[in-house]
Amino acid sequence: MALAGLGAELGLAAVGAARIGPYEQTERLIGERKARGLFDTMGFTTTRPEVSCHPEALLPGARTVVAAALSYYAPGPEPEPGEGRLPRYAWSDRYEELRTKLDTLGARLGGSWRVVVDDNAHVDREAAVRAGLGFYGKSTMLIAPGLGTWIVLGTLVTTVEIEHAEPVRPGCGSCTLCIDACPTGALDVPGSLDAGLCLSWLTQRRAPIPVAYREAIGSVVYGCDICQDVCPWNRGPERRSADEALPPGSEPLVSLVDWLRSDPAELRARYPRLYVQRNDPGVLRRNAAVALGNSGGADHLPLLAAIAAGADEAHGDGGAGGVREHAAWAVARLRERLAQGLAGA
Repeated sequence: MALAGLGAELGLAAVGAARIGPYEQTERLIGERKARGLFDTMGFTTTRPEVSCHPEALLPGARTVVAAALSYYAPGPEPEPGEGRLPRYAWSDRYEELRTKLDTLGARLGGSWRVVVDDNAHVDREAAVRAGLGFYGKSTMLIAPGLGTWIVLGTLVTTVEIEHAEPVRPGCGSCTLCIDACPTGALDVPGSLDAGLCLSWLTQRRAPIPVAYREAIGSVVYGCDICQDVCPWNRGPERRSADEALPPGSEPLVSLVDWLRSDPAELRARYPRLYVQRNDPGVLRRNAAVALGNSGGADHLPLLAAIAAGADEAHGDGGAGGVREHAAWAVARLRERLAQGLAGA
């Protein structure tokens, strides 16, 4: 059976193959952008491009890189006061699902294989571009025709020779909606992301969230979907999914009060799918404080004030993220909103 048929049988939204070889241009771009400080303290695949840009070194005798995608778009409810939003890809662990499907695909293809999903050892977007799944958008995300950007990507490196796909021509044209919508200017250079301005990264790193950007976070407690929400390529999958129910186990909204009252270790155990739990789960509580300041009501003031006053010693201060300082900001923000009649009583 052809690769596309196998992929469809396994429930992959898209699959394609590319010849094995180094990602020389990507490695060069990573070096240039790192020198310009565009990655802030972010690591991931940019930490060691001499590894992440060389799929040929991932498996002895490798001949093909197979890129695959799973679509994760689903309509979700709007948060009520006291609720925070997760980005759509984090509503459930789609990466684990993709990892399982690719391992099955490797077995079906035969030979030797290695699955690389959500792994710093490989730049999965470059594999997807080479395998014909899509093109780099001005948001730096992969845009797959028919699927948009609402996809998680994974890679199968195999010793099996597979017919290679043709690349997809870039299709953003003159559109700048993602650039215009970004509230911090993180995409002002099309196709290049300034991580130090990106809300998604600011909600993951341990350093305090800059005061100037805290209001822009709104009720989001992790990540950011703004550039995807406005992308015209996403209208198709959004219309097709408009009437679908959320997949079982999905968690689009969380209780901000619960997060603030939870022990960081307990949050770590509850959210293994979130990157931030791997370095400092207290950051999640910090984000919850900011979100509560932006979207909470008068009944949330006592909790925020208690945390800001240091009456939260048992749960710590969120490491370098500083839960207390962010809670103090949230108290001032919430009082300002109450005075303006923007918050519920």
